[in-house]
Formats: sequence, C-alpha cells, structure tokens
Amino acid sequence: MKRFVLLDTAPIPDGSGALCLFEYGEDFVIKIAGGDGGQLMNTRMHGSEDALAAIPCKKVAGRPDSRVLIGGLGMGFTLAAALQNLGKTAEVEVAELVPGVVEWNRGPLGAKAGYPILDPRTRVIQDDVANCLKSADQRYDAIMLDVDNGPEGLTQKRNGWLYSAQGLQRCHQALRNKGVLAVWSASADRLFSDKIRKAGFKVEEVQVYAHGNKGTRHTIWIAEKLR
Repeated sequence: MKRFVLLDTAPIPDGSGALCLFEYGEDFVIKIAGGDGGQLMNTRMHGSEDALAAIPCKKVAGRPDSRVLIGGLGMGFTLAAALQNLGKTAEVEVAELVPGVVEWNRGPLGAKAGYPILDPRTRVIQDDVANCLKSADQRYDAIMLDVDNGPEGLTQKRNGWLYSAQGLQRCHQALRNKGVLAVWSASADRLFSDKIRKAGFKVEEVQVYAHGNKGTRHTIWIAEKLR
C-alpha cells in the first residue's frame, strides 16, 4: 500500500511557511507544511503545467534568440515544455523563490521532467518573479506565471500583486512587441479575464486537463500584447 513519505521541508523566505516534498509510490508530491493535506502539485498530473509553456512558446518559437520568463519552477514540467517548444538559441529564465525547490529539481525529483534545469538554455534566478518583472522593460517574448493556485494568493499573500492591475501592467511592459502572457490557475475566474484585457491584452481562457483527457481541469489565460 502506497503512503506519503516526507523527504524534505523547504522554508519559504521571509518566514511565510514552508513546502514539503513527499514520495508517494513512484511519484513525488509537494504540499504546504501544516496545511489541510491538499497537494500543490504532483508528478503524475502535470498536463496543465505542460500546456502553460507549450501554448505561448509555440507562438514565439520562430523569433530569433527568443527569451521567456517562467514564474515558479515547481516540479520542472513547465520548464521542460518551454525548452521542448523553443529553438536552440532561446533563453529560458526561471524565477523560483524557494531555494529548496531548486535543489529538489537537481535531485531525484528532476528526473521526472528530464532534468530541464540542467539544459544550457536555462537560467535559474532564486528570487521572487515580481522582482524580475519590476526590473524588465520589453525583455521577454513570453511570460508564464505559475506561482500560486490562482488570482488569489494561497502560498503567499504577496503573490496577489502579480494578479493585480499593477502587476499585469508590469507584465505588459516587460513583454516585447506581440509578446504572450500565460497565467495558470486551479479554477476559472471571469473577473480576472476582464482585468487582463484592461491591462492591454487580447485574452483567451483555456481549459486544460490536469492528466490525460479526463478528470480535473485547470485554467490557463493566454494573453497577447496588443501594443
């Protein structure tokens, strides 16, 4: 019988809790320490994480020396999908706030996604993705955000800035001409779609299965910069 085996605990900077890595049979699971037992992510269900990168990266793959930003390393599946859909001269910056998550991806967990963190096109930034955005002007062809469970911050309240009007406008400014913003969420949010439009994007709300073609569906907003 499978059971959860705690492998490691990684503190979230600024004392806002911790993340726990568990082994569950042949899979790995990440949970919030002291939470209700719910899973933030696991290696068996990552279809929507793949799509978060595949959809926008296919749109910008033909651009010379494309550069994209991923907010949240997670289990590496979004990074792997980005690398798979971009050219050999592309650069993928990954902002991960929790140092322990980076180390997990260098260890056995990384094997599940094919160790994309070791790809020479990958640049890992151990920082809040918000800080990366605040210092970037027309730097990226695509930005992919998967830092929380959706427009309302779960793991950190300050994540809410990314989903605010100010945060979305900063994403708009950080994108190059006709750049693409992709935002992952565990559930749909019609009001958030309107907020993205007001920030200067043409937006589509896409529903993607977490695993295969059945079961839980997650939401990805695909927003193209209009100006």
